[in-house]
Amino acid sequence: MAKPISKSSSTIDIAHLFEYHNVDPAKGLTSDQVSTKRSEYGWNELDKEDPKPLWKLVLEQFDDTLVKILLAAAVVSFALAYFDESGEHADEEGILAYIEPIVILIILILNAIVGVWQEANAEAALEALKELQSETARVLRDGKMATIPSREIVPGDIIEVKVGDRVPADTRVIALKTTSLRIDQSQLTGESQSVAKYIEVPNVSEDELVVQAKTNILFATTTVVGGIARGVVTDIGMKTEIGKIQLAVQGAAEEEEDTPLKKKLDEFGDMLSQVIGIICILVWAINYNHFSDPVHGSVFKGCVYYFKIAVALAVAAIPEGLPTVITTCLALGTRKMAAKNAIVRKLPSVETLGCTTVICSDKTGTLTTNEMSCVELVLPITKNEMARHTVSGITYAPIGEISPPVVFNGASAQLSMASKVASLCNSSSLEYDTKSSKYVRVGEPTEASLKVLVEKIGLPDASDQKTLLSRRATDPADTAHFVNDYWSGKASILATLEFNRDRKSMSVVTKPVDMRTNQLLVKGAPEGLLMRCSHILQADGKVVKLDQQSMDAVLMQQQRMAGRALRVLALAYKDLSGDLGSFDGTSSHPGNKVLMQDPSTFGSIESGLTFVGLVGIIDPPREEIAPSVRMCKLAGIRIIMITGDNKLTAEAIAVDIGILEKGFDADSSFTGSDFFKRSEEEQRKILTKDNGGLVFSRTEPKHKQQLVKLLKSQGCVVAMTGDGVNDAPALKQADIGIAMGLTGTEVAKEASDMILADDNFATIVAAIEEGRSIYNNMQAFIRYLISSNIGEVAAIFFTAALGLPEGLIPVQLLWVNLVTDGPPATALGFNPPDADIMKKLPRRTDDSLITPWVFFRYMVVGIYVGFACVGVFAYWYLFYEGEHTNITWDQLTTWGHCSEWTNFKVNDFDGLDMQTDPCKYFTDGKIKASTLSLSVLVAIEMFNALNALSEDGSLMTMPPWSNPYLILAMIASFGMHFVILYIPFFADMFNVTALNWNEWMVVLRFSLPVIFIDEILKFVGRRMSEKELQKRMMSNGLQNGVEKKTL
Repeated sequence: MAKPISKSSSTIDIAHLFEYHNVDPAKGLTSDQVSTKRSEYGWNELDKEDPKPLWKLVLEQFDDTLVKILLAAAVVSFALAYFDESGEHADEEGILAYIEPIVILIILILNAIVGVWQEANAEAALEALKELQSETARVLRDGKMATIPSREIVPGDIIEVKVGDRVPADTRVIALKTTSLRIDQSQLTGESQSVAKYIEVPNVSEDELVVQAKTNILFATTTVVGGIARGVVTDIGMKTEIGKIQLAVQGAAEEEEDTPLKKKLDEFGDMLSQVIGIICILVWAINYNHFSDPVHGSVFKGCVYYFKIAVALAVAAIPEGLPTVITTCLALGTRKMAAKNAIVRKLPSVETLGCTTVICSDKTGTLTTNEMSCVELVLPITKNEMARHTVSGITYAPIGEISPPVVFNGASAQLSMASKVASLCNSSSLEYDTKSSKYVRVGEPTEASLKVLVEKIGLPDASDQKTLLSRRATDPADTAHFVNDYWSGKASILATLEFNRDRKSMSVVTKPVDMRTNQLLVKGAPEGLLMRCSHILQADGKVVKLDQQSMDAVLMQQQRMAGRALRVLALAYKDLSGDLGSFDGTSSHPGNKVLMQDPSTFGSIESGLTFVGLVGIIDPPREEIAPSVRMCKLAGIRIIMITGDNKLTAEAIAVDIGILEKGFDADSSFTGSDFFKRSEEEQRKILTKDNGGLVFSRTEPKHKQQLVKLLKSQGCVVAMTGDGVNDAPALKQADIGIAMGLTGTEVAKEASDMILADDNFATIVAAIEEGRSIYNNMQAFIRYLISSNIGEVAAIFFTAALGLPEGLIPVQLLWVNLVTDGPPATALGFNPPDADIMKKLPRRTDDSLITPWVFFRYMVVGIYVGFACVGVFAYWYLFYEGEHTNITWDQLTTWGHCSEWTNFKVNDFDGLDMQTDPCKYFTDGKIKASTLSLSVLVAIEMFNALNALSEDGSLMTMPPWSNPYLILAMIASFGMHFVILYIPFFADMFNVTALNWNEWMVVLRFSLPVIFIDEILKFVGRRMSEKELQKRMMSNGLQNGVEKKTL
């Protein structure tokens, strides 16, 4: 039996690998070997997970503190309704009492249905991974090539791949059937261009052997874009790199934490349950001396009476509508974000965006266009002087300006040759996709960028060029490749000398229509190609000798461009002579023998060249990124670039868009392996250092996930953007994973919480602003609901503590909480964002939903609500002039002993007989006072809704009409209140009566002060926010939202 592999399958000697798998590379595995290996390794497919059962999903929806409190309230209310058989209106009150638990249960069931639906639709990422796997593969078995289903591949199989194939399993290259092999593994590694694969073992140490360094391994699901090769399968199924990604996705899903909002609501629920319990016991206990009041009939009935008051208090304290309003607000948020091209897959993610403190962004396709572009063209003026031309346009669209302009009149020969080399020494093409209304490439990104450059240079004839531009505006599909087709018509391609990593160049043998001999057009790396150049083509069309001074001038430009992280290509040509000069493209021609030699000899053919120019190519940053980065900095959000691309390119892009400052320190940029070699303490120190942005290059999928974990462990709320398969684990691990909608893989989309429909980083910033606004709106309606509920609690507490008759009964409180409060609370979800919303620091995960300042505001407003409700109740008895009799405060607070009073008389009023039993004045006779109390509660909550328009903004700057939905909601709530007051059937049901004009004036006098109280509190809040912003701007070197320039 072969020795176990002690090294990576990438670095182990190939003979040892064959021995380990017991395979003959010339014959492949035998059928018996395949059967044995399959029993050992299984099928070449990704694992399937059993879905979570429905009953478990349903139960999970009730594992929430607020829901448990509501459930408990429903059970207690149901029990009281069932056992309550006393009172004059026992039948009606009994039926009415059942409404409360039924409504609460309906709310909980609706929320559970929404939650189950979301959960059931959320976990499709693993299925999308399976779709990436190749369906068939070419395999050598028993000495014969055959096409088999990919799932039947086993380790040790000899497979063959060609252009267009998707690699079926992780495979070590053992032979190339073409001069080169190129693989597009960008979705796995994040590299912006296809990579070459070789037979040779990579010259790196085992600890530096990241995915990108394994240059002799073909990874499962990657695509062959050039060449044909054979290899031996090293890993299948879950052992492949794509399998490791699935394991990481599964692990991230298991580690998924509750969203910041859920944590805050759970904390709030815990606090609420404790407060409710304490207050209920307190209210019940402080009235123990009233249990024996004659009005109750017995101590037991008095005990039950005050227990009902305690339950009423619990009902008042619980915001029954809160779960529904939160769900509605988040749903509204998803609609707003969808309008801004941010598609939210999971409702809580809407709010999570608002507290994002770090954006970990992939570079390729997210910060950059993922469309290679020629951004600079350098052409010789004389042999020692170079002209630099900047090329605009950052996509494959053949539209852009060259500055300073290039004109054929003055440099016809030079521009023609540069265009010919870029166009003909090129196997790619451009197309216009009518569905997406976008120009796309076919072939290598770098080569496609050269085709675009040729289109931008244009046609030699100025009038023809003008006509072309006019046609292109109306017919982009037919003119996408027009200039390149023009140059294709000027010469035919007879042979291609493929790229080789030794000479780092490729060339084509062409037959120009206006020449008797053939011409060699060459492009390649400047450092190698220049050494094979003997002449240089000047702007005036003259070819002069390339001396050391000329070479130094060219190399200086090349080094300058490389310093900008541009990929630099040199263009050159040669007039051929001899057999190649007369070669006609047929196999019988003597020139064919020269071309059929070992590719390592092509360097001798590509010698004695004439240098034409340099081209600088880059995957450019999107135009809108830099302003978005500045806005993030002002908003206190840190941006970290995490990419699989090389370090120099990553740093150049980061500086260009403002993630890194010019002259950044060394602790701002690392390769993945460099960073994770450090101790965990050093890693944390680097991540917590306040040095602006960070850049991590040459990262593997596991690095991205580890970085997200580290950041989250420090209390950061992490948004991770990505588009590739390699990004899926990190997207799943992050607090909010953001996938690209246009260029993103299905795997990335399914692992994400949000999808950018336009692949635009600026959309993230807009979504964060919307998320902050939504959180503010949720805080607004939570503040609105809770301060109102505190008011109800205060009213009941004051009533019980002062010994007053019960002013608000449970069914009235339920009506207010569910019906009257519902529309304004929902409408607050439509509040426009505050003007300074992106000038505030993001919230931390440990920030409480109710800060000390917010709690203080709740208490001040809530206590006033309670005071107003109890105050108007007492005011009617003590001071309001009407048909009824005014009494003293002492009489009102000792009403339970009314039957023991002597000579207590009150007038008949509103059709009530008070002569037979004057004590009914405090029971049946309280209907007007109770109605005033309920109306004050409703009115004050409507005015409180206006206060909630903005956290700190005055109604002078954020007037009521800034949210017209709130005005409509207030009208609806008042309308519903009028229904129960002025329709007798409902008035009897809710134990209220109609109010006249004077009584409504009393209601307003007690209600309106809440606006002035909150305006004072808002003024204090604004002063606190302004001081905090000023302090932060000074520490960050920012003034008026603009970075200070350092002189």
